[in-house]
Amino acid sequence: MLAIGRKPRPDFTRFLQAVRRQGEPDRVPFVELGVDAEVMQAVLGEPAVSPEAQVRFWHALGYDYASLKANIPWTRRRDTAPDTADLPHARRDWVNAHSALIASRADFERFRWPRPQEVDYRDLETALRIAPEGLGIVGRVSGVLENAMFTLGFEGLSYLLADDPALVRDTADAVGALILNVVETLASMDGVGAVFFGEDMGFKTASMLSPAAMREFIFPWHRRIVAAAHARGKPILLHSCGNLRTLMDDILDTGWDAKHSFEDVIQPITEAKALYGHRIAVLGGIDMDLLSRGSEAAVRRRVREVLGACAPGGGFALGSGNTVANYVPLGNYLAMLDEGWRRGRYPLGA
Repeated sequence: MLAIGRKPRPDFTRFLQAVRRQGEPDRVPFVELGVDAEVMQAVLGEPAVSPEAQVRFWHALGYDYASLKANIPWTRRRDTAPDTADLPHARRDWVNAHSALIASRADFERFRWPRPQEVDYRDLETALRIAPEGLGIVGRVSGVLENAMFTLGFEGLSYLLADDPALVRDTADAVGALILNVVETLASMDGVGAVFFGEDMGFKTASMLSPAAMREFIFPWHRRIVAAAHARGKPILLHSCGNLRTLMDDILDTGWDAKHSFEDVIQPITEAKALYGHRIAVLGGIDMDLLSRGSEAAVRRRVREVLGACAPGGGFALGSGNTVANYVPLGNYLAMLDEGWRRGRYPLGA
């Protein structure tokens, strides 16, 4: 097993203190939404598909929690291509923007939505049973816009916003009701300390939908979802990629505890901390392009810069700008963590 040369001392209260913006903990915690299975396999030297292996991975590398998802049996149409990453899958897959499972009212009436009782929480339940002392469990779930978009197809959704907004609303409501149920379940589970909510709302230059459309179809569900987590005493962390500048006021008003996913060419995390850090914690921030193509020295240098700008006062956790994908060189990933260990103890620079 690879590691970063330090004995794990997980303390989930450290992570909670950061995401709740309750001042500076003893050190800056690490954060990731997820880590590709191939990276886990390379670190552990064993297949990292079981929840037991996933818990060992998060613990060994110094995280204060393990992140596992609620498995929802969505119907999807996916395209595939060969995976050329350093640690490849057999194939890489994605949802085609042209592909629609629902293109009409008749399709909607025929469509079989996953039922709440079909959502699989077994990986989380296993992790809760075996987690070492101090290691929290964070439950993750994908979002309302994402799953509505995957069902309608992004191209189809774009047309339907003008041609049949009622169908957009009904689809978003069907997705939102299920996701709300999942968040309520996760936040009610003893031992699940937080919810990580994956909802990519933007691309490089703008949001996926207009602010008006987001306010009409998506943000009402976000408010209910955040309220459900908070009613059960759990923080809820938003992972959302893309340019969200036109949506940030709505995002902040919704009450998310933390924002994750930052890309330097859109908005560096250092800028986000300065602009929004008094209202929301900021998480991650080491740019994926740098992690994927930069040198270990450059990664370490950027970690120091981000720590210097974002760590003072708390409300920050260190990690990748998105997820640890299988095309990130393992040495760069471990360099990020090692530099975080070396430089991330409060008071900084002591």
